[in-house]
Amino acid sequence: MAVERQTTIARKVSCAGIGVHSGARARLTMLPAVVNSGIRFVRVDVPEGTGEILAHAESVSDTQLGTTLSNEEGVSVAVVEHLLAAIAGLGIDNLVIEIDGPEVPIMDGSSSVFYELMMMAGLKAQGAARRRIRILETIEVRDGPKHAVLSPSDHDVLTLRARIEYDDAHIGVQQMAMRLAPGMFARDLAFARTYGFARDVEMLRSMGLARGGSLDNAVVIGENGVMNPEGLRSEDEFVRHKMLDAVGDLMLAGAPIAGNYDAVQPGHGLNNRLVRALLATPSAWCWEEAGAPAVLDEVRAAV
Repeated sequence: MAVERQTTIARKVSCAGIGVHSGARARLTMLPAVVNSGIRFVRVDVPEGTGEILAHAESVSDTQLGTTLSNEEGVSVAVVEHLLAAIAGLGIDNLVIEIDGPEVPIMDGSSSVFYELMMMAGLKAQGAARRRIRILETIEVRDGPKHAVLSPSDHDVLTLRARIEYDDAHIGVQQMAMRLAPGMFARDLAFARTYGFARDVEMLRSMGLARGGSLDNAVVIGENGVMNPEGLRSEDEFVRHKMLDAVGDLMLAGAPIAGNYDAVQPGHGLNNRLVRALLATPSAWCWEEAGAPAVLDEVRAAV
C-alpha cells in the first residue's frame, strides 16, 4: 500500500472581506508551507515576532459563536473554523495563513470561497509521509443534553454523524451522516452557511458580536422563516453547517482523524473539549502513517 504524502498549496492566494462579529475588514493570504509545519496563522498587523499562532486545540481561547485561537503573546484570530474545514476537506497538512486583522473574513458564511481559492492555487505533494490520528478507545464529553463522541472505526477517514433540534419549526430536527472521503466535503458540506435568528441580532450586537452579519453572509431565520431572498441551499443546510464546523474544529487535533464522530447539539465549545479530552488520553489514540498498514505505536505522543 502506497504511503500518502503531506500536502500544501502550489502558490499563494488571497481574499478579503469583513468579520461577521467584529465587522472589521481583513485581507487573508494563504501560502505554501514546509513539511511537518502544520497550519499556522500569522497576524501581519502586529509587532514582528508576536503574530504566529499554531492551529491546535491547545491554542483555542474562546468558543463563543466561533473558534478563536491565541498565542502566548495574547494575539488572537477569531472564526477560524470555516477556513480550517476547507483545509481539512482538501487534505492539506501544511499552510501559512497571513491575516491583517483579528478575524477571518466570513465571506458568504460557508467554506466555499476558501475551498475554491485553494483549488485555484493547486495542491502540491511533499516529500514526507502524511500521518493521521487513529482512534483506539471511545472518548465522550457531555454538557447537559449535548454530547459528542469519538470512537474507533475500520475506515481510514473521519465518519461524522450529527443531530440538531430546535423548538423553532423552521429548523426543527435535522440529522445527517457522512464519511469525509476525498471529494465529499466539497459535495456535501462546503456550501452550508452559518445561521442565526433575527430575534437575537440586537442582543448579539450589544455584546460586540454579529456586527458584520448580514443576509449576504448568514442564513437568518425570522418569524416567518428564512429571510434570505434566495432561500436555503439545501433543506438541511443547518445540520450540514454544524458538521462543517465540526470538521474545522476537529482539525485542531493536529492531524486527520481516522474514527467516528457522533454528536447531538454540537458546538465549538463541545468540539474543543472533545479534542482536548482525546489528546489528554494517550491510550485512546495513536499515530499512523496514512496509507500504511502498520500503526506507529512507538511515536505515540501528544500532538
